[in-house]
Amino acid sequence: MTARTSNTIAPPSDDKRWRIVDATMRRNGFKRDALIETLHSIQEAFGFLDEDSLRYVSASLHAPLSQVYGVSTFYHFFSLKPAGKHTCVICTGTACYMQGTAQILSRFEEEYGLKSGETTEDGQVSLMTARCLGACGIAPVGVFDGSVMGKLTSEKTFDKIATWKEGEND
Repeated sequence: MTARTSNTIAPPSDDKRWRIVDATMRRNGFKRDALIETLHSIQEAFGFLDEDSLRYVSASLHAPLSQVYGVSTFYHFFSLKPAGKHTCVICTGTACYMQGTAQILSRFEEEYGLKSGETTEDGQVSLMTARCLGACGIAPVGVFDGSVMGKLTSEKTFDKIATWKEGEND
């Protein structure tokens, strides 16, 4: 089978970031095995994968939409919703769980009505969980806007979130 060298399908919008995505697919000859790399390009460019982007990739790579959707939901790196301005990733690995992750997640639900994968209504904070962050020695662990914080407690977690909210008022 010969690889295609051009995509005749129009991107979902005129946004110039689609050029990056198209370049990724073109570099890989619009082959189906470029799926994960293409999804990464979209995630990096737009911050999440929406239905239009999944359909575009499906058509461009001649991959079934079910496969594109399956890959995008299997890997926790991909998000189907826009993230909040701030992100909080809580480790749910065994060591972290044994040291109090459940209480931290329970407090998120009590205070903000959030479960993993959700964002506050004001779009400020997204809560995510990870199976293991590989920092068991400082369990429980969270990642706040890319910075790792260990020996978490509910108080430390929500103090950090309070600093984000205070920053919004500056």
